[in-house]
Order: sequence, then structure tokens, then C-alpha cells
Amino acid sequence: MKFFNLKTLAALVAGVAVMSGSASAETALRFGYEAPRSDTQHIAAKKFAELLKDKTKGEIKLKLFPDSTLGNAQTMISGVRGGTIDLEMSGSPNFTGLEPKLNVIDIPFIFKDRAHAFKVLDGEIGQGLLKDLEAQGLKGLAYWDVGFRAFSNSKHTVTKPEDIKGLKVRTNQNPMYIEAFTLLGGNPVPMPLSELYTALETRAVDAQEHPVGIFWSSKLYEVQKFLSLTNHGYTPLIVVMNKAKFDALSPELQQALLDSAKEAGAYQRQLNIDNEKEIIANVRKEGVEVTEQIDQAPFKAVIEEKVRKTFIDKYGNELVEKIDALAQ
Repeated sequence: MKFFNLKTLAALVAGVAVMSGSASAETALRFGYEAPRSDTQHIAAKKFAELLKDKTKGEIKLKLFPDSTLGNAQTMISGVRGGTIDLEMSGSPNFTGLEPKLNVIDIPFIFKDRAHAFKVLDGEIGQGLLKDLEAQGLKGLAYWDVGFRAFSNSKHTVTKPEDIKGLKVRTNQNPMYIEAFTLLGGNPVPMPLSELYTALETRAVDAQEHPVGIFWSSKLYEVQKFLSLTNHGYTPLIVVMNKAKFDALSPELQQALLDSAKEAGAYQRQLNIDNEKEIIANVRKEGVEVTEQIDQAPFKAVIEEKVRKTFIDKYGNELVEKIDALAQ
């Protein structure tokens, strides 16, 4: 009797399911994400589905599951690794438990602007980090955009580090953000996005930090009245697929997936850039006090060097230096 290890078995099952990309007239792939239907993530996911259908002449179709329908980010990532979900996208901090070097992306103030971030992510550094995820059963297809992060709370205007002291701040589970807000005097409370609105509404937490697009699409303006554009960090989305299923496809279908994901990502990045001013205006109309001009220097003085040191002490300074060099 011949025995197979789990990886071999997963690849065989995936191969039967898609028959190397040439089997049935149509292969449907399940694509999950936390963002609601009003977010650019969902709009771009529809674009991804259209591009993929066109490039594969209908051979691959995406079934979209927005709004945490398939679970929170960690649940969906586990589902993709296990093969129960085909594709998933979520912010890069959700992957750092699997590939700790991804924490470099979340070092506060490491990116000068979006152009700097895109150059890093789409180049050797970002693609190398996606490659590292393959050891965890994930095929990274592309980086999409969450954006530069803003800080909101229900208590008062925030313009300096002292204003954060004592606030219960929802963060993701990423150690870079937990350390940063601890240094700022806040009390970090990691939790999934799907639980955030209720936590803010019931005052289980006072504050949160997401880009303005998520602040708007998740209706956080209903439960937060002070928003400061601190831009303390940039977060990309990572679109991943079960690696065994990806590997079982023909080279042509693999390339179609990669090309479609990247094209949809470029489309979504531009949507976020174009929508930002309108979102800020709409947030103000909802009664939120928005502080746009924030002096970042005091925040950098408290957190930037210490959080960088935490990363460098564990993983060396090579990635940090390469990212800094691309800011020129």
C-alpha cells in the first residue's frame, strides 16, 4: 500500500478538482474577504472576476464572498491553507504570524508615500515576501491597497502623542502596531474588523486606526466623532490562493490569475486615491471632526526608532535598508 504525506495528498486532490486547468468547461473558485460590498475591495474583486473570466474564456470564474461571510481574516487564511477556501485577501498584518518578515511593511512611517510603497511591494522586496508565503501553502498573487492609516476615537481631538494616552485602541494582532500604540500610551486591543463596529458602539474600545476608506465603508463614522489623518503606517492587501490548487493549474491559467490579480489591484489602488477627498468630505457631513494637518515629528520621535529596532534585532537591517533606499 502506498502512503502520501498531507502536502502530496492536497496537491493530488487539487489536481483532480481542476484537472490541471483543462477539465470542466468551468472551474468556480471561492474568494473571501472582510470588506463590505461598498468598499473598493469588493468593487475591485468584481473587476478581478471579469478580467479572469475574459482571460480564461470562462474556464475560471470567481465566486465572491465579501463582508466576512466566510469568517474573519485569520479564519479565511486558515481556510485557504487547508483548501476549503480557494482565494482570500486581507491586510498584510494578518499574515505576519505565518511569515514574520512581513512585519517590515508595518514599521511606522517606513513608507514616504504611496509611490514608495508600490515600488517596494511590486519590486524585488515585495515579491520576495510573497514567495516566502509559499512555504505556508499560500500563493501570493498580488498586493492591493488598504492605504495610509488614520486614527479615530470617541473622546477628543488627537494631534499629538499625549492625546492617545489612556485610550483603548483597536489594532490588528500585528506586533508592530501593538508596540507602537503601547509606546504612545494607549491600550492596544487586537480584534477582527468584523467585531470592530460593535466594540466601538458599546465603548469596549475607544479608538481604532484604519485608512479612511475602511472608516467610511464600515460606517465607523457612526460611532467615532474624531478622525486624525496621522498616516502613521501604510497597509497593503495581499491576495492569496491555495498553493496546491494554483500549482495544479496549467501555466496559461496560472498566468491569467496572476495578470488579472495585478490588473485589478492597480485599478483598486487608483480607486482609493481618487475617492479619498470625497470620503473625507462625506465623513465631515456625517458630523465627524477631521484633522488633516498632523505634525508627524512628535509621533515619529516616540515610536519610529524603537519599533524599527525591534524588527532589526530579530530579522536584521537588510530589508529596512533596501526599503529606505527606494524612497530616494
